[in-house]
Amino acid sequence: MDIGFGAPVSGAWATPRNLTEFARRAERLGYRSLWTFQRLLAPASAPLAPAYRSVLDPMVSLGYLASATAAIRLGVAVVNHPFASPLLLAKQAATVDVLSGGRLDLGIGSGWLPEEFTGSGADMARRGARAEEYVAALRALWSTDRGYDGSFFQIPPGRQDPRPVQRPGPPLLLGGMSAAAMERAGRIGDGWVTTSSADLSKIAEWAKVVQNAATAAGRGPARIICRGVVRPGQPAVSKKTGERLRLSGSYEQIREDVSWLDSCGVTEVFYDLNFDPQVGDPSVEEGKAVLRASEILEALAPDARL
Repeated sequence: MDIGFGAPVSGAWATPRNLTEFARRAERLGYRSLWTFQRLLAPASAPLAPAYRSVLDPMVSLGYLASATAAIRLGVAVVNHPFASPLLLAKQAATVDVLSGGRLDLGIGSGWLPEEFTGSGADMARRGARAEEYVAALRALWSTDRGYDGSFFQIPPGRQDPRPVQRPGPPLLLGGMSAAAMERAGRIGDGWVTTSSADLSKIAEWAKVVQNAATAAGRGPARIICRGVVRPGQPAVSKKTGERLRLSGSYEQIREDVSWLDSCGVTEVFYDLNFDPQVGDPSVEEGKAVLRASEILEALAPDARL
């Protein structure tokens, strides 16, 4: 299983220095990938988790990380397609891929926060159908000069250079926790990404939905990527079952959970400390957040398993 790490993009530790230093340390420690995520607005009318209150732009952050690293892959999980045209995101993604020497993994979601749709002038209706065309438009822009003509998107013929280093384009990973979203990820995407709130007890079932759709579509095995919201220390307990939540507790328990995820069909897990209130909350002291994140980065490093 590939092990990745959530880059410092949220809260107290999201600084230029920490972005650079944690990225380089993760690369040295054998982590496979670095990940960002998107949050456009923290609405006054909708209290959000601490991780969503202060967030760097995901694509700009990946461009920054491209210059600080040499080999580690760079991913976004996810950028929401209703808030940007495929023409714009195709250009941003190709640029990150070029600047990183072909290391981008592009995760795409459909969005869920109504205030972001209002502020972006976007429509929450028919997001699934739009996602289908959006993926097709991205691939057309990266590999042809014919443009794209669909029900939702019309892009005139022309070239968008430079093209991505990865051919025919960066891997497209789709998010979403509905059965339809999982099926779509397997059918038209290169993989599927879980949310931060996913109930991991069901992940084997979800992975099968994605893989069955990929097989039916004649595509290769899909990547199944788990956003690992780790909770080192006192085990967290499910309010519904009273059982220990996966990826919580001692480091040994967390490593055992990663092995269990592997047996469930997960191909990659990335530890996202942005969702740790002691790290990703903008109100905590930066020094304490960095110390905690550093300890976890080292303790759970892939090389530490050897």
